[in-house]
Amino acid sequence: MRSGRWIAGFGAMAMGLAVTACGGEAQPPADAAPEAPLGITVADGWLSLPAVAGNPGAVYFSITNGGTEPATIRAVNVAGATSAGLHETATWNRQTDMQELVQVPVAAGEQVMFEPGGKHVMAFELDETLSPGGETEVTLTFTGGDKISFPAEIHAPGEDGSAHSAH
Repeated sequence: MRSGRWIAGFGAMAMGLAVTACGGEAQPPADAAPEAPLGITVADGWLSLPAVAGNPGAVYFSITNGGTEPATIRAVNVAGATSAGLHETATWNRQTDMQELVQVPVAAGEQVMFEPGGKHVMAFELDETLSPGGETEVTLTFTGGDKISFPAEIHAPGEDGSAHSAH
């Protein structure tokens, strides 16, 4: 019997702590989105649709860190794609290879280009509604949880980014 009273007492104490915790410090609203790290800006975003339906598209842009602290991109989301990932095309011994990147650092005071033949975002299983002349939203997530979203103009396969207007 003694252990039954101990368990009941412990349960009451745990409930009291839970109630106290709920009345504690105010939580941010659920819809409050994290913001980009200080000084981060993105420009010239565009999505190149694949030449063959079902293949991935590629997203290109430039990201600048005008802040004093380094920032590291760790994930990406493209509206209208089932999934997306950071990649880089590299040439070694005259062979071109594409690698998935776990993260991309953006040093303080530096600019990183995501461009054809280099770093880019692969956008997989694109929605049929994404069409040339339209726009989609790209969201970069940084270590620490901060995020920045930007528009990406949608281009036909083979159309390079110089044809898009600056934002």
